[in-house]
Amino acid sequence: MLELLKVNPSSGEPIYKQLHEQVVRLIVGGQLQVDDVLPSVRQIAEYLAVNPMTVSRAIQQLVDQGWLERRRGQATKVALRTETMASGASMLEPQLDALLSQAKQLGVSLPELMQLINERWQD
Repeated sequence: MLELLKVNPSSGEPIYKQLHEQVVRLIVGGQLQVDDVLPSVRQIAEYLAVNPMTVSRAIQQLVDQGWLERRRGQATKVALRTETMASGASMLEPQLDALLSQAKQLGVSLPELMQLINERWQD
């Protein structure tokens, strides 16, 4: 699982948020299944070369939001998802809003935008 995680320290987005979003995407995308065990905070921090407190913050948010399950003395696991949690498509909404805004500012028509998306989808 560690090889699926990548953070960019020079990004404007905090590392804990990058880690949070990646774990959610792995769960929603099916790469992480219910009851899959995550590496320890220390293992993740060492692999990514980040502070363990940063990893711990991301993990705690995921636990608080119901994505992960943590019990004292046991490994952190992927929690059983409820229907109210985000779907893959809904997770793209912020990027989609930004894309649409940029397209409108640049004067790109909807048919042109759809053509670009279709071309990229085929690649």
